[in-house]
Amino acid sequence: MPIINKLTTGFAHFRDKYFSEHQELYRRLVREGQKPTICMIACADSRVDPAIVLQADPGDIFAIRNVANMVPPYLSGQDVTYHGTSAALEFAVQYLGVKYIVVFGHAHCAGVKAMVNGQEGQAVAGHFVPAWTSIADKAYAMARAKNPTAQGEELIHCCERQAVLVSLENLMTFPFIKDKVEAGTLHIHGWYLDIAEGKLAQYDPATDTFVTMAA
Repeated sequence: MPIINKLTTGFAHFRDKYFSEHQELYRRLVREGQKPTICMIACADSRVDPAIVLQADPGDIFAIRNVANMVPPYLSGQDVTYHGTSAALEFAVQYLGVKYIVVFGHAHCAGVKAMVNGQEGQAVAGHFVPAWTSIADKAYAMARAKNPTAQGEELIHCCERQAVLVSLENLMTFPFIKDKVEAGTLHIHGWYLDIAEGKLAQYDPATDTFVTMAA
């Protein structure tokens, strides 16, 4: 089991090097509790771990990761099904008091590609994935309107960015988020990472474009 050996060896290196140098930080976080100021909704994709990509320290980020960094729309408390992402958002905003929420989209997202395939009439394997990625169905129409001639990878990349905007819209359907945003105590942002090119962009609502932050 090479990957298991790699991970256990990695933990030993973490313990002997990083942990030994930052042990007081970890003890303080345990003693005082975590107090992150930012919540990031990121993809479960193994290539885009926000803590690694952004070089964050322990305690900096409250990370919510799922397929295609989706935010579902708010459902009332009468709904008794399971909502992992919504519960994590509630915990971040109501219990931890984060000041920022970032929807952290990325290029080459298989989840968004699955949504595009479904919108174009192709079969999408699985039971849970098609239902989950349908949250971003609106992004397909938005991408078509924004770039009518886009095809293939260009269309998918456009959909990836528009899916970030759909999630930003859905965030505002949560009353406890909407109230704090309107009060100015919570701020929401959309970012888009191209990991192959090492570029990070932020959505600018004034120009309706993603503007490069780091390249």
